[in-house]
Amino acid sequence: MVTDIDAPLPPDELGRRLTEVYDLVGPLYRRAQRSVEQGLTTDDLSVGVRAVLTLLHRNGPMTVPQMGRAQAISRQFVQRMVNDAAAQGLVEAVPNPAHRRSSLIRPTERGSAVISAVLEREHLLLREVGGDLTDADVTACLRVLGELLTALDHVDLD
Repeated sequence: MVTDIDAPLPPDELGRRLTEVYDLVGPLYRRAQRSVEQGLTTDDLSVGVRAVLTLLHRNGPMTVPQMGRAQAISRQFVQRMVNDAAAQGLVEAVPNPAHRRSSLIRPTERGSAVISAVLEREHLLLREVGGDLTDADVTACLRVLGELLTALDHVDLD
C-alpha cells in the first residue's frame, strides 16, 4: 500500500524539500573538510590529496581526468593534488595501456598505508554518529544525493 509519505512529491514540493538537503550538505561538507584540516588526521594530508588517495584506494589506478569526473572537480585541480601526493611519495604514475598520453595514477605502498589508516580512524568516528539510523535511512539518503548529483551532470567542471 502506498501512503502519502511513499508517493512521489509534486515538483514544487520536491524543489522545496531538496533545498533543505542542499542546506545541510554545504555545512556538512565544510565541517568535514575543516575536521581534516584541523588535524583529525596526523598524516599532514590536505583535503585534496586525501580525496585522491581515497579514490585510488576504492577504485584502483585511475587517470587524472577520471578522478576529476568522479569527484566533480576540475582536471587541473586534480593534477595539482596528484603532484602534491607524488611529491610526498604517496602516488606514482604508471603507463596506461588504454591511452598512451594519460598515465594511470596509483598509490605507492606508503600511500596505501596512509589512506588505510585515515579511513580506519574516520570509520571509528562515523560509527559513533548515532540517531538510530537504519539501512533504509542510509539507502534513501544515498539515493537522494545520487539523484541530485545526476541532475547536475551538465555542469562544466573546467
